[in-house]
Amino acid sequence: MLRQQDVGHRVVVRRIVGVSGDRTLFTDALGELVDLTETDLTLATDKGTVRVPLREVHRAKRVPAARRPNAASVIALELAADEAWPAPVRGRLGGWLLRAADNWTGRANSALAVGDPDRTLEEAIDAVVRWYGERGQQPLINAPLPLAAPVNASLDERGWTSRPLTLVQTAALAPMLTAAARADLPPVDLADAAGDDWYAMVADHKGTLPAAALTILNGVPDRVFAHVRDTDGKLLAVARGAVTGPDRWLGVSLVQTAPAARRRGLGGHVVRALAHWASQRGANRAYLQVEERNTAAVALYGRLGFSTHHTYLTREAPL
Repeated sequence: MLRQQDVGHRVVVRRIVGVSGDRTLFTDALGELVDLTETDLTLATDKGTVRVPLREVHRAKRVPAARRPNAASVIALELAADEAWPAPVRGRLGGWLLRAADNWTGRANSALAVGDPDRTLEEAIDAVVRWYGERGQQPLINAPLPLAAPVNASLDERGWTSRPLTLVQTAALAPMLTAAARADLPPVDLADAAGDDWYAMVADHKGTLPAAALTILNGVPDRVFAHVRDTDGKLLAVARGAVTGPDRWLGVSLVQTAPAARRRGLGGHVVRALAHWASQRGANRAYLQVEERNTAAVALYGRLGFSTHHTYLTREAPL
C-alpha cells in the first residue's frame, strides 16, 4: 500500500469497480499521487484528477517516473517565474526563497522550496513558520513536484494542508507566431502601464489589489499589459506578460475575459499577442501556471501548444 512518502511520485493504482458473476472487475489508474488521507487517495492523471476511496483499492505501488525535466530545469523555471512575480518583502533560507506581499496571491506569499535551505529540513520548516509568524501571515510553502517530495512528506507529518494542484505549463512561441491573426476580433493593445479598467477586471477575479499587488505587477522591467476593447471602448479581455531569467522566458499571467465576451477566442488572441511582443525581446518559450481543476483554461492552453513541465502544491500550515 502507499505511504505519505509516496506523495509527489508516480504511482499505479488497481481499483475494484464491480463484480461480474464470480469475477472481480478492476481498472488501473496511473498518475502522480497528490494527496493521501485515511480514507482516499488522489491522482493527477493525463485525463485529470482522480479521487479513489481506499476501500476500492486492490493494489497500489510506486512506479518509475515518466520522463521529466531534470531538477535544474525545474529550479531555473521556478526562479524565472519568481522574478516575473516579485514579492516586495523577501528573505532567504539558503536556496529557499521567502516571500510576502500583503497576502495577495499564493505565489507572492509562500516560501519557494527549491535548492538547499542550508539546514535540516525540519529546521527549514521551523524557520519558515517563524518568518511568516513575525509578519502576521499564515505560513505557506510552494513545493514543486516531484522535486520537493521530501518537503511534502514532512509537511504531511506536521498536518499541513494542500491547495489545489497547480500545473506549470510551457510552450514554444514559434507556432503562436505563425498562427493566422483573427481578423474578426478587436486588436490587442499592448501597453507599458495598465489602465484603470484593466486593474478593475483583475480585481474582480483576484480580489482588491493592495499596494503590494501594484509592486508585483509593475516590478519587472520587461513587462506588458494586454487590453482588448470593443468599438465602444469597453474592456473585453486582459493579460500580463513578463520576460525574465537568463533563458528569457515569457511568463503569461492574468488571462481574463469579461463574462459577456467569453467563448469568442479572446484568451488565445491575447496570448498570441504576448508571444509576438516577447519574441522581440529574445524569448522563444513561454510558461504559465494554472490550477489543474480549471479544465476550461487547461483546454485553452493546450490548443495553444502548452503542456505540463512540472506541478506544484501550495502547502498551508495549520491555523
